[in-house]
Amino acid sequence: MDDPWGATAPGVLTLPSGRLVRGRGLRAARPPGPLPQFGVYLSGRPPGPLAWESRWVRWPDFRLPRDPAGLHRALSEAWERAALERVEVACGGGTGRTGTALACLAVLDGVPASEAVAYVRDRHRPRAVETLGQRRFVTTFDG
Repeated sequence: MDDPWGATAPGVLTLPSGRLVRGRGLRAARPPGPLPQFGVYLSGRPPGPLAWESRWVRWPDFRLPRDPAGLHRALSEAWERAALERVEVACGGGTGRTGTALACLAVLDGVPASEAVAYVRDRHRPRAVETLGQRRFVTTFDG
């Protein structure tokens, strides 16, 4: 059986550095296996109590984060922690906001911002980063 948090596990994105980050939708059941040790949750409302450390970024569906600097801080922490911990990034459906955040993590990991959306679409979900505004946000994200 595959490692539930390994590189071939559903939803897990392998960054160029080898860091693993799971992207998922909160409306779906939590995947089997170990719990995250850290999470970044992207939604209009806080995700509620969790059994692990997390950061909430206010980010309405199909839009951009209300606090881009706060997103950068949360993703920088997620990137650092992904070197040694199980990290997940999640929004309601797991495609638009999650895909955008994963593309920003790819930028933090050294992928050129102009290539980050394609990187995530190829390795996570083909429709990740749903809106033009989200795609533009990634191309201007400062790694």
